[in-house]
Amino acid sequence: MLNQIITIARNAFFESIRQPIVFILLIAATLLLLLASPLSAFTMENDQRMLLDIGLATVFMIGMLLAIFVASNVLGQEIRNKTTLTIVSKPIGRPPFVIGKFIGAAAAISVSTLYVALVFLLVEQQEVFQTVRVPIHLPVLLFGVLTFAIGTSVAVWCNYFYGFVFSSTWICVTTPLLAISYVLILNFAPNFTPQPMWIAFKPDIWKAVIAVLVSVLILGSFAIAFSTRLSQIGTLIATCLVFFIGMMSDAWFGKPLYEIEQHWLDRAVNAGQVETVDRVRIMQKSNGDIEEVITETVQALPGTSLSEFATSSELAKWTSYKVAYSVVPNFQVLWLTDALTQENVIPNSYLLKISGYGVLYMVSAISLGIILFQRREVS
Repeated sequence: MLNQIITIARNAFFESIRQPIVFILLIAATLLLLLASPLSAFTMENDQRMLLDIGLATVFMIGMLLAIFVASNVLGQEIRNKTTLTIVSKPIGRPPFVIGKFIGAAAAISVSTLYVALVFLLVEQQEVFQTVRVPIHLPVLLFGVLTFAIGTSVAVWCNYFYGFVFSSTWICVTTPLLAISYVLILNFAPNFTPQPMWIAFKPDIWKAVIAVLVSVLILGSFAIAFSTRLSQIGTLIATCLVFFIGMMSDAWFGKPLYEIEQHWLDRAVNAGQVETVDRVRIMQKSNGDIEEVITETVQALPGTSLSEFATSSELAKWTSYKVAYSVVPNFQVLWLTDALTQENVIPNSYLLKISGYGVLYMVSAISLGIILFQRREVS
């Protein structure tokens, strides 16, 4: 079964990476990120923060569009073209077929998102031109131009002499070249003076990129699940709806939950069933400083549940909001740009938590897709 999954995943990867929409989105992302640096120079305060915000927002939105279009098409097209029947009629189960399609689409989405992230990281190495004294980062300019020139030349050569698809070849060649260029650039100051890599390397930006990739793959898994039953338009609409609800999860479900719990807490205060405790929040700054915030928090006494102070209607509402808040993926917890712009260090433990959070949603969505596909008539 493993060989079957690998074979299906490999085919799904090349099918996904060849889609014209992928190449178009990557070119659009490249242009947007190149424009992000001059546009960030018009803020009233810290222009570099604006560049981080615009850059990561571009990576996030392009990744989401890639997940929506690529994942919704990779399995749905097979079903619409009736080619699925020839595959599942052979000794290949439907679960390996769905899993293989997801792995292939996820690999294509990851490579494409990595490309956008690397372009952003190269742009970020060049500081925003706040004044004329900001130097041009010559390694970024040289290695960036060489990367795109070599990637384009190889793609043209392979297309002309070997018949390879230009767009997919360009992506598969340019992305690793960008990674090599990024590593090389870290070793040089703007004037090509050698420097240790760790001086220019910013791990927290990579953590934010990983969080974006997790959210993108979550959305891709839902698109795969929806495509087992819905048409392409229906899959696009349903996936966009999941994305929109996930972005509004805190406002639609988290805030009403908090308000109901505050009402319960007020009643507990009147009944004398609360205690005041000090909670310490420690935040490490990127410059090495440690900020310690102590807040007084009122909470129910040990052995006392706030739900004891609820009315029947409140408890039903709280349960509904709690279930919705738990089921719908919350993309806000995967958006770490605010931590970066406030110069907070992102803990490794938090990155592990959100990675596990994403894996659980991916497994759940693909499991749902397998269940739906088991009963799907493909003839």
